[in-house]
Amino acid sequence: QVQLAESGGGLVQAGGSLRLSCAASGRTFGSYAIGWFRQAPGKERVFVAAINWRGTSTSDSVKGRFTISRDNANNTVYLQMNSLKPEDTAVYYCAADRMGRRTTRQRDYNYWGQGTQVTVSS
Repeated sequence: QVQLAESGGGLVQAGGSLRLSCAASGRTFGSYAIGWFRQAPGKERVFVAAINWRGTSTSDSVKGRFTISRDNANNTVYLQMNSLKPEDTAVYYCAADRMGRRTTRQRDYNYWGQGTQVTVSS
């Protein structure tokens, strides 16, 4: 069992930056793939980025602006978000895939956090 807790969300002006954290419990965290997803008001939840031991994946909508990284010693995954735009406004969720696949499919992820709100003002 893995428990995930997101933090770092908030209100920021367009062009600003935020760093989200996803803190995980569990001794096998290093073998899991961790993904970030987001859900904007009135829209479906969509893939943002993911990381496993092989590397990272990032959606086209945030490529070049968002960076995912992990600190296995501290069981934490980060999402550094730069050059934020109003359309990045959403609730951001982290999720863990115990198979370590680093996919974009939500159904592949076994554990989810509660989410953290990111609001970007214009």
